[in-house]
Amino acid sequence: MAKPRYPGIRVSLETRNSLAVVAAIRHALRQAGASAEEIDHFSRQALSTEGRDERLRVCLEWADVETGQSGSDGGGEGGSTRTPSS
Repeated sequence: MAKPRYPGIRVSLETRNSLAVVAAIRHALRQAGASAEEIDHFSRQALSTEGRDERLRVCLEWADVETGQSGSDGGGEGGSTRTPSS
């Protein structure tokens, strides 16, 4: 797999809910100092997809993502994000 656009951003969630992953990446992008335009670009790209698998693929293009192993789109709560230190 290709290196993500923001390799220093790591998102780890116990859920496979793709919308939760998008929200976590948006938060991590803000924490990393990404511009509002860049965050909006990610959001439009991720939310314009057809379904969970495609959305998660887009997320992986932007950040290092680790999700829970549950097969559902729901699942456990919680998780963490890590961004590079400024």
